[in-house]
Amino acid sequence: MILGIDTGGTYTDGVIVEYGDKKIWHKAKSLTTREDLTIGIEKCMGNLNFTDFKKISLVSLSTTLATNAIVEGKGCKTGVILIGDWPKGNLPSDNIALLDGKFDIKGRVIKNLEGQQVGDVIEQFRDKVDAIAISGYASVRNPEHELYVKSKVREILNIPVACGHELTSSLGFYERTVTSILNASLIPIIMDLINATKTVLQKYKINVPIMIVKGDGSLMHESLATEKPIETILSGPAASIIGGIFLTNQNDAIIMDMGGTTTDISILKEGVVRKRREGAQVGGWLTRVEAAEIFTFGIGGDSYLHFNIEGQLEIGPQKVWPLCVVGKRYPHLSDELETFRKKEEYQLCSAQKTDCFMLVKKPGKLELSKFEMEIIKILEEQPHSLFYIAHKLDKDPDLLGLQPLVDMGVIARISLTPTDILHAEGRYNKWDKRIAEIGVNLFAERLNQSIPKFLEMANEFITNKLCDACLLSLADFENQNFNFIDKSGPTYLGNKALKDEDQFGLLAKNTLKKPIVAVGAPVSAWMHKVREKLNTTLMIPEHSEVANAVGAAVGQVLETVEVLIRPDQVTKCFIVHAPWSREIFNDLEAAVEYAISGAKKYVSATVKGAMSNSYNVNVLHNREDIYTEVFTSNAENTYVETRIKVIAIGKPSLKVSFVEKN
Repeated sequence: MILGIDTGGTYTDGVIVEYGDKKIWHKAKSLTTREDLTIGIEKCMGNLNFTDFKKISLVSLSTTLATNAIVEGKGCKTGVILIGDWPKGNLPSDNIALLDGKFDIKGRVIKNLEGQQVGDVIEQFRDKVDAIAISGYASVRNPEHELYVKSKVREILNIPVACGHELTSSLGFYERTVTSILNASLIPIIMDLINATKTVLQKYKINVPIMIVKGDGSLMHESLATEKPIETILSGPAASIIGGIFLTNQNDAIIMDMGGTTTDISILKEGVVRKRREGAQVGGWLTRVEAAEIFTFGIGGDSYLHFNIEGQLEIGPQKVWPLCVVGKRYPHLSDELETFRKKEEYQLCSAQKTDCFMLVKKPGKLELSKFEMEIIKILEEQPHSLFYIAHKLDKDPDLLGLQPLVDMGVIARISLTPTDILHAEGRYNKWDKRIAEIGVNLFAERLNQSIPKFLEMANEFITNKLCDACLLSLADFENQNFNFIDKSGPTYLGNKALKDEDQFGLLAKNTLKKPIVAVGAPVSAWMHKVREKLNTTLMIPEHSEVANAVGAAVGQVLETVEVLIRPDQVTKCFIVHAPWSREIFNDLEAAVEYAISGAKKYVSATVKGAMSNSYNVNVLHNREDIYTEVFTSNAENTYVETRIKVIAIGKPSLKVSFVEKN
């Protein structure tokens, strides 16, 4: 039996899958408890209604925690040490220092590092950051400087550290730097998930390997995930692709995974999902992480419904707690919203009248102002509305400045979401309906509309956003960059096709050739209307609400390493640029032999503990010699480089935790 667990931004899902016939025996859901992941995971395990945990031989995880942290800008505080140069472009951190050492593009030393400077730069980050990212110019051609600084960071600060050359073999100094920063910022997040999972597994006496789904849909061992958590971005969506295919046996489809925070879309063609070799783009940042081509949109069941500064309705990308979910546990919130709704007449500029806040973790060692500590004190016992907090502090609600505390994860926002819309309509009744209706009333009053009219408008708005997401994904898949925001022709036609009202003159309709496979908890509520607007077939398979956990359970291990060999025209030697070192050979074939042998050892070491016995593992290598073409009859083509790729494929090792006697 394999235990698959998906920890999403809203729900934690679990499944028990039999390894032999891949039959799903048990499934369960529980709310993800970000303040303490063990609570949600343990509740999910309890909800599985499964007792024979000694038969579990593997635990496989997928998660959207990394993706959501990047989208919402909530990674840990990360220090950045640049070596040799400053990349051109904005970086996802303000804590940056530059060291003088530098290599050229061939990996030759231009300037050596100075030990004193290295120590001084590292020391300046003490007690200011939770992790360090190191990125050196041309480090993929020679990783020596990055490796040295990494060893010194561990020695001096003893905090998580990540190097750019360990994450990608591509040049692109800027993208590699962004990747290393995001990777470092995610290390504590993934470590929290793994440690929380282990804590729960110990209670059930489950002592087996733990695997995590990567962004390309394959699995990696937990030890590797703590070093390269960036590879878990799009883990949840990738698992949903595997789960969607497994549950429907479809080879050509649009797979839409609607969760609490995002809607993730992938295009399946002839059983294949394309990979983005140039790197996955998440939260506006282009990384060098090879992942499945997944289009991510900030539209989920728990996305923040709000008015922008121009008074127009918007959704996401922020995730908030739905009013109905928190209101069920804290009924006083309904009374607070209702009371202050009647007292406050003016319109808010930077906040919503539905905004409430709750304390999710103690600030610990964080440096907070006296005012911020007063806010925390108010929220210590129970959540409160924005107006309640403002009244207690005698402040203008628009000037409270609560966002920094939200960004630090100390407090969480509670507000109106699509989940509340469903409760107000009566289409979903799991949580508290009254507070959802109050929230809807506040929004309707803002627009001077009746509640039924606002609900109709909100439904149309959310549905059209989902349709836009699908059409944008298909356009991108066909290498078209349509803009559905400006006043261009595609927008005009797209809006006509999505509107239900009578159209004068020009009739526009969308028709999709591929069916939509919809997975995720909220899809039944929204996707039928999407199907109608896009004129296609909709498939919502059995177990769709736990498709991510299913995908995690049925994945396989795949690890890749790439090595580049290039000639040095001056010395007539061949330089091997590998993730572990830079070596020089007089003979090309000797360089190739070293590259292949070293890459196989490197891959084996990387997946140590994750692979099964050798008869279940297939290690492949590919050699590609690159020459320039010469179009004269008497000239030879010129050798440029040799690319070596080694791939290890196999099923994860299964530790049998029980023995049955004959």
